[in-house]
Amino acid sequence: MTRTILFDSPFLLGFEHTRDLIERAAKAASESYPPYNVEQAENGGVRITLAVAGFSPEQLQVTVEGGQLIVAGKRDADGRSDAERAFLHRGIAARGFVRTFVLAEGMEAQAATLEHGLLHIDLARPEPERLIRRIPIRSAG
Repeated sequence: MTRTILFDSPFLLGFEHTRDLIERAAKAASESYPPYNVEQAENGGVRITLAVAGFSPEQLQVTVEGGQLIVAGKRDADGRSDAERAFLHRGIAARGFVRTFVLAEGMEAQAATLEHGLLHIDLARPEPERLIRRIPIRSAG
């Protein structure tokens, strides 16, 4: 992917992390399978729902790594190859996938539920702890 010209400015120093986030988000947006929804939850969290019909929980994996939520699905052969089947129409994708979502700092994946062919992943952003630090005052002299 080409580098974003905006972040190559000599007046924007130390924004490499931001540029990397934008490039990862652009790459993730170009993926098209499986289809998904992202919705705002009532508690201020986010729910991602992916259409994963035909996948069992054992064939799906949800991980968080390096600020990214990674959802992967791997199809297992059910003992019959496609050559042994006689499809009259084949409209259901029978392939594995890897779908990534860039997470904001502090976002946490809380739960993943497979229900009626939909994988729901609930994310939350917990309130940061209020940290008050007293700075001692020294007297000069």
